[in-house]
Amino acid sequence: MFVSLNWLKNYVDIDDISPEQLAEKITKSGIEVEGIEYVAEKSSSVVVGYVRSCEKHPNADKLNLCQVDAGGEALQIICGAPNIAQGQKVAVAKPGAVLPGNVKIKKAKLRGVESQGMICSLQELGIEEKFVPKEFAEGIFVFPEDAEIGADALELLNLDDAILELGLTPNRADALSMLGVAYETSAILDTPVKLPDETVDLASEITADYVKVTVEEPELNPYYGAFLIKNIKVKASPLWMRNYLIAAGIRPINNVVDITNYVLLEYGQPLHAFDYDRFGSKEIVVRRASDKETITTLDDQERELSTNHLVITNGEEPTAIAGVMGGANSEVSNETTTVLLEAAYFAPAAVRQSSKDHGLRSESSTRFEKGVDPERVKRAGLRACQLLSEYAEGTVLQGPVEFDQLDLSEASVEVSTDKVNERLGTEISTEEIADILRKLHFDYKQSSGVFVVSVPTRRGDITLFEDMVEEIARIYGYDNLPYTLPAGAGQAGGLTPRQLLKREIKHYMEGAGLMEAITYSLTSKQRAETLVSPEIREQAAESIRLSMPMSEEHSNLRLSILPELLASFAYNTARKQANLAYYEAGTVFVSPSGEKLSEQPQELLRLAGAVTGDWFIHPWQQEKKQVDFFLIKGIVEGLLDKLGVTAAFKQAKIPGMHPGRTAQVHIGEQSIGFIGQLHPSLQQSYDLKDSYVFDLDLEALLDHANSEPTFSKIPRFPSVSRDIALVVDQEKPAGDIKTTIKEQGGSLLKDVQVFDVYQGEHLPAGKKSIAFSLFYQDPERTLKDEEVEASYQAILSAVEKVHQAELRG
Repeated sequence: MFVSLNWLKNYVDIDDISPEQLAEKITKSGIEVEGIEYVAEKSSSVVVGYVRSCEKHPNADKLNLCQVDAGGEALQIICGAPNIAQGQKVAVAKPGAVLPGNVKIKKAKLRGVESQGMICSLQELGIEEKFVPKEFAEGIFVFPEDAEIGADALELLNLDDAILELGLTPNRADALSMLGVAYETSAILDTPVKLPDETVDLASEITADYVKVTVEEPELNPYYGAFLIKNIKVKASPLWMRNYLIAAGIRPINNVVDITNYVLLEYGQPLHAFDYDRFGSKEIVVRRASDKETITTLDDQERELSTNHLVITNGEEPTAIAGVMGGANSEVSNETTTVLLEAAYFAPAAVRQSSKDHGLRSESSTRFEKGVDPERVKRAGLRACQLLSEYAEGTVLQGPVEFDQLDLSEASVEVSTDKVNERLGTEISTEEIADILRKLHFDYKQSSGVFVVSVPTRRGDITLFEDMVEEIARIYGYDNLPYTLPAGAGQAGGLTPRQLLKREIKHYMEGAGLMEAITYSLTSKQRAETLVSPEIREQAAESIRLSMPMSEEHSNLRLSILPELLASFAYNTARKQANLAYYEAGTVFVSPSGEKLSEQPQELLRLAGAVTGDWFIHPWQQEKKQVDFFLIKGIVEGLLDKLGVTAAFKQAKIPGMHPGRTAQVHIGEQSIGFIGQLHPSLQQSYDLKDSYVFDLDLEALLDHANSEPTFSKIPRFPSVSRDIALVVDQEKPAGDIKTTIKEQGGSLLKDVQVFDVYQGEHLPAGKKSIAFSLFYQDPERTLKDEEVEASYQAILSAVEKVHQAELRG
């Protein structure tokens, strides 16, 4: 809801408070003010000018030379607007004026002729194009004839107005009107509310001679009022009304349409104006639509109706979808002379159904859906009649013709001072509660601290004791409520060991250069079953499909995090981001059958990552390093080392992965995931270059992690390094040999690293040489050569026996 403060001033006195202060008070009372905007940027020195003469520029075909009276000051102004003419009253920016965008107006020569200012369009004064009336969209704005020459144009155009944007909760439908906001402001500031004048002069003729109303669905339409206004003159609405509509975000059209929109915003009651002469009947029938019946609405769209839709008809064909949109067959036009005005109450459910089925959301449907004030329905019609009489020169017939089964009774809620204080923890007196009810404009009867409150129909959200307590609390002031610390507040919270480990894992990943991603758990069936780790594949034959998916792209629960990570890669690489490294810790969803289950699927925690492009680039050294298998393996090994988990990497073939650059990760005999390069065909389907991924069982890592802090003294004694080069069969994995070396090296062997692999000249066919660096150390003493040699020989014997390895000569 957009609230114009200049408009609000018509109902409550807010002259002594700034927009910011008022916004703060409204927010603290329970309705959030989401923002404060101004109709236009600040301007200066813009006045109403009178065009005394308008002649063609002597040196330009499309320019006009105008002599303008700017309030006792004669200005010569050159203007190129197509609608400029003698006798107009226009907005004139005098020399020295500053327009929105910091545009400074100076005297200037145009084609050799001096121009002393500027005649402005609404757009140049800061009004958005979409709110400019159509007749002024391509030219300058023309004031009504009664505008005073020399008056402040910015004030007349409401350009000094501030707009509050209210973020309303569904229960506060009363604040969807200016009067509702006025009552709210009145309660907050304790100022009286001035209600609009609804007095209208009536003709001797009666509406019943022209219109008959029949309602076939009284539960959906308990009130329908038909007003008739003759001798209408369709023209522009008054300037002040156009200003208020623009401030509220509505484009002015003509006086009839603008008045219905104005009353809609003022009272919160939607109205609809029919052209009586085009209505096609003297009978209004409100009924359910027939199945397959059609109507062409005001937006020139033909819409098919069903029995779920309530329509207004002329006894034969629909002329409006009730509460949503009128029909084109009875639309008000410039030729309209008699207006049939509808003021009705439609059931929220009926309007919501029609609005949803036809995809039509409007200011009217929004208010009907949330519930309008029953007491204001007829009053809004009278208010519109009064405005049509004054600003469209209409003759209002006596009436209206009504169908009326509307319940106008007020809800009654009982509250007591003791119960209010008990619930709020306050010490509010009976007198203070009575004063709060007065501010809210709630009638009540009070006896011995007990209030029986009659809740106005405009506040349909108040039906219970708890609702009244909330009203009392917010007007009393939430800041005035006492507060206490909850029991146990002195105890500091903390994370569980498992939560700490998960956080440490994320810190490690980010420290290793990967960024966290959060992707969809729902994906397509094809993606959901791509790159599934072998241990997950053993548990689930296929992914779980939703019974009612919103789309096929989000129809299945994932069995792997990687496909959506790769989709993020594809999105970013398409936008020239070549070097990417992501990780995600999330859940996959497993069930043995993959069918729809009566129970929840099992959620398994996984850690996945992906890298592509260059890992680092040093332009100065002319050096760069692309990602490869050993990079992704090093990241995973670093994580395992940080967690104190011993794991083995075994070559594997996994669908979607490169057959020669993929390894399965094991803790003992338990598979916990895989690492490797994507298969070239899968990379191509995502339009990626070489990409490497890992997918690990995070639950298993947390279970096997050693969370106990450890400490090792800095060694004081020298270490010993020995190298060993072994010739083995080409198929022998280096990791298996490394494991054997560690097992046979004894306690003094602290680390084993592969530093060279060689195939080619001087080696038999089918053989390769693997060189290992052995690192020996004892933190308590200096090693002896005999100890190192004994370990070395034991290693040689073991690798010869287990792997048929030979020492390379």
